[in-house]
Amino acid sequence: MIHVVAAVIRDGEEFLACRRNKDRGGRWEFPGGKVETGETSHGALIREIAEELSVKISPGATLTAVDETGAGLRIEFIHAALSAERPTASTDHDVLRWLRASDLTSVDWADADRQAVEVLVRINHSEAVIPPVGQQDA
Repeated sequence: MIHVVAAVIRDGEEFLACRRNKDRGGRWEFPGGKVETGETSHGALIREIAEELSVKISPGATLTAVDETGAGLRIEFIHAALSAERPTASTDHDVLRWLRASDLTSVDWADADRQAVEVLVRINHSEAVIPPVGQQDA
């Protein structure tokens, strides 16, 4: 099974949603990518976000994980905070949008990401505190 990580980047009250380029499906997702041999989840996430969005993040706790057994993928959705300004472009996405938790369902998410969105919306509705971002894993 291939291990993939995705950053649930929160800035204030908004979360980053990224739309895949049309040639890659055109649906919305949380940015990230494959964990390479010898990498930790946090290390892979830091690398992937730097490559895709040209920004630094501080990963925190895992929000949820989704197994897509038909595709042979396990996607780990990890809370993250920006270490600097918000990204303005992406190598893998044609649109970046910041959404409040209450607006997350307004876009067409990829199936696995939809499950992570449901968890975020449930947390928002229960007024639970989203776990704080931990120390950066270099």
